[in-house]
Amino acid sequence: MIATELDNWRRAGRIAAECREWARATIAPGVRLRDVLEGIEQRIRAAGAIPAFPAQTSRNHIAAHYCSSPEDETVYEEGDCTKVDLGVCVDGAIADTACTVDLSSDGRWGDLIKASSDALATAISLVEPGRPTAEIGAAVERVIQAAGFEPVRNLTGHGLAPWQVHTAPQIPSCPDHGGERLPEGKVIAIEPFACTGRGHTVERGRAEVFMMVRPPRKAKGIDKDVLKAIESWRGLPIARRYFDHLDRDAVEDAFGKLARQASLLRFPPLVEEEGVMVAQTEHSIYVGADGIEILTASV
Repeated sequence: MIATELDNWRRAGRIAAECREWARATIAPGVRLRDVLEGIEQRIRAAGAIPAFPAQTSRNHIAAHYCSSPEDETVYEEGDCTKVDLGVCVDGAIADTACTVDLSSDGRWGDLIKASSDALATAISLVEPGRPTAEIGAAVERVIQAAGFEPVRNLTGHGLAPWQVHTAPQIPSCPDHGGERLPEGKVIAIEPFACTGRGHTVERGRAEVFMMVRPPRKAKGIDKDVLKAIESWRGLPIARRYFDHLDRDAVEDAFGKLARQASLLRFPPLVEEEGVMVAQTEHSIYVGADGIEILTASV
């Protein structure tokens, strides 16, 4: 990666870190989820970037992909274990970061959150070109289990590439013997999820996150303005609330037709069992020949 390209990744990381910390300070009982997510996205745009994917806030047993609809009136509640996951794109360079906020009055989720953040710190300490991802996964699992919790094994870290949020390599939270190694010159995202359950999520609920993966085979009958707006995101994940300026029925019709053609993928919330609490911590890291750089470190 040349220096000018790396500068964009660094800028994306700084913006992402600032937005993450704003969200951490803003989330409180009674605050509307949608206001936090829209606030994150407004700050990203004000900084001259765009969201790399819709900002998400997943509470309690919901591990990932909870994204407010345009009508969502849900508020945070006392006792919530709340994740915030956000991404920033600067001319294709992407930063991905997440944190967990304990909204209990007695700090009851502190140990769970610490298990996730300690696992991330341990994983980062192992990052270097050529490192087997299985070694990182084994270390993540060891740290989380030592704290009395379980990693969510079917949620992984991942590579980041220009205009792509999820690429190789996958970075597991358990000893996965797939044989991948960390490549030099790559940006990766490591995101250990720790939970009080068995460590497995399933899709459940209405999707609010979508991604265009290929042009439609048949564009006839799809509203041209909606299709143009979707295509303007260049394959980055999108949300319904991005298209509030367009006719809602036309948006829903386009989403349905594109999904039936396998041009648009849906990403419903990923959930553990009811009553299970899940914490997440995430940084984006540049894997350089002469060392690593945590792009989303607090500034």
